[in-house]
Amino acid sequence: MQELSGLTSDGKQFFAVSDSDNGTLRIQVMGRDCVVTRTITAPVDPYDVEDLAMTPDGTLWASDTGDNNKSRSTVALHKVSPSGAVERFRVTYPDGKHDAEALLIDKSGTPYIITKEPLGSALVYRPTAPLQTDISVPLEQVARVSLSTTDTPGGPLEGTLDSRLVTGAASTPDGSVIALRTYTDAYLYPVPDGDVVKALSGDPVRVPLPNEPQGEAIAFDPDGTLLSASEGTGTPIRAVAGAAALAQPPPPTNTTQPPAAADEPQADEPASTSWQNWPLALTLGGLVLVAALVIGLRLRRRA
Repeated sequence: MQELSGLTSDGKQFFAVSDSDNGTLRIQVMGRDCVVTRTITAPVDPYDVEDLAMTPDGTLWASDTGDNNKSRSTVALHKVSPSGAVERFRVTYPDGKHDAEALLIDKSGTPYIITKEPLGSALVYRPTAPLQTDISVPLEQVARVSLSTTDTPGGPLEGTLDSRLVTGAASTPDGSVIALRTYTDAYLYPVPDGDVVKALSGDPVRVPLPNEPQGEAIAFDPDGTLLSASEGTGTPIRAVAGAAALAQPPPPTNTTQPPAAADEPQADEPASTSWQNWPLALTLGGLVLVAALVIGLRLRRRA
């Protein structure tokens, strides 16, 4: 897909959306070989779709929140059924205009929009009331996320900013782990009791996603495999098997040790292991590249 911006998966199929359009919202459905099998066409004209999420019942949510020029008075979320029926919900930031490329849906069905901030922390917003199709619902800021600069190669800017800009988000189907991504890295957060705000205040596990030229898409398979992809025809979908398990808190261990005999030296304790040690995580999780995206759309990017 030429301008892939959002990706999700039901374990059998990929669902992908572009941030350009030709007057309708089109979601491409692909087999695991990345060949398009059908297109879900929703009768709505989006402005700039930047992410895609799926709820357990198969409903798709398209995040029409791109605003490079900070010109939109409202942004929109499109709720799309597998048949293409669509509801559009407009929402309004409480503190001015933002460009946002990341969408999370929590276990209760509440959407969270995460902004793309060149300076400072990414801002996290959610609606203050149930979404409605006839009026714009105010958003409230509920969290801030600060990501450190990394040396992971990739991204369109070829600089340290690539590793700090949030370009996508995803949740496991059971809501136990969420992920934010930048152009170069993914950050995995365990979600205690379904509380996304609490999760984002914790320390994430970083998974490098090197050498994606414009990495904006991220998703989870139902088995916990992390999927990521970049814009550009022929670019691959990267799969990190078992990634969701890396973000789970370790099980409690019995730390009670029998006292050592006075004449028996104690063995040195093994060095602690961090899941943020990428070589180990890669060994455990495995990293594979599935078939390259082979579709290209003659689509135009909205400003």
